[in-house]
Amino acid sequence: MKEERQWHLNSLHALEAHSLSQGEGVVVAVPDSGVSPHPDLAGSLVPGTDIIPGGSGNGLSDADGHGTGMAGLIAAHAKNSSIGALGIAPRAKILPIYSSPAHRDGTSEALAEGIDYAVSRHAQVISVSATGAPDAHLQRAVKAAIQANVTIVAAAGNIGTSSLVGYPASEPGVIAVGGVDRNGNHAAISVSGPEIDVVAPAVDIYSTGLNGGYRVGTGTSDATAIVAGAAALIRSKYPNLPAAEVAHRLTATAVDKGPPGRDDQYGYGVIDLVAALTADVPPLGFESTGVTAPAPTAAAPDAGGDNSTARGLATLGALLAAGGAYLVWRRRRRADDPPPRISR
Repeated sequence: MKEERQWHLNSLHALEAHSLSQGEGVVVAVPDSGVSPHPDLAGSLVPGTDIIPGGSGNGLSDADGHGTGMAGLIAAHAKNSSIGALGIAPRAKILPIYSSPAHRDGTSEALAEGIDYAVSRHAQVISVSATGAPDAHLQRAVKAAIQANVTIVAAAGNIGTSSLVGYPASEPGVIAVGGVDRNGNHAAISVSGPEIDVVAPAVDIYSTGLNGGYRVGTGTSDATAIVAGAAALIRSKYPNLPAAEVAHRLTATAVDKGPPGRDDQYGYGVIDLVAALTADVPPLGFESTGVTAPAPTAAAPDAGGDNSTARGLATLGALLAAGGAYLVWRRRRRADDPPPRISR
């Protein structure tokens, strides 16, 4: 695993995060071009399905390479440190779903069926490195997955395809992912918009490829798979945490970029794997009278836009309950802040 090849691992302090969680016990569904068996994915792939004709019948073939690359970013476990690929959650399992034909866009209908299948197989995370038209079937499938407590991570989209955040990333309750470059700045290829929740590395991303080889990709697809791996780490370490709180943990611990608070290029900021696994992040709401608000020095009121409330991923402000006021804590970090730690 050459450091210069997999720069995103150093940028995200992935090896430190792996001392805390490696995604064990979590199944991540990848509706994509299928996933080809690869040495760095040995033991990580479980039989999936083909939504469209032309595959192996179980999702375990890929004539494109895209799905194999996404699977590697999530769960590869390199045996050869000189050339191999390492995923964000190397002990997670990948459920491959062949829903997109090689070198062509898939359909919203096929993606919807893939999401339905993932829910039926009890996947805890669904990584959607694609955008589609928000037709009725796809909207229903996404909303049903959210209701089933599944964490859905979706690509915001790439400039050239559209200038708007695509679907299902634009659906409330889905973690919408944009991209940053090697310097942590907004990636030119990534679309912007009020739906962006977090960003992750999206430029020159090294991962598993076809025929046991490797690929280098650029786009919000790669960033999405990285964030899906982060969600798997959280769901493994905190198995009873609801999907909405998984998203909240990612946004609450993200390193703020751009203007203070949420913005359309970076969302809440760049994901921080270690902080997401160790921070003392109070839940989205304090309804219990047994909960006390954190000290004023621990956090500041949210400066996010109107969309942060609408999407419900990191609701902030004051809640009135049982005659008292409770602060809904939202951690806002700058790049030079130390990561928050668990205090208990």
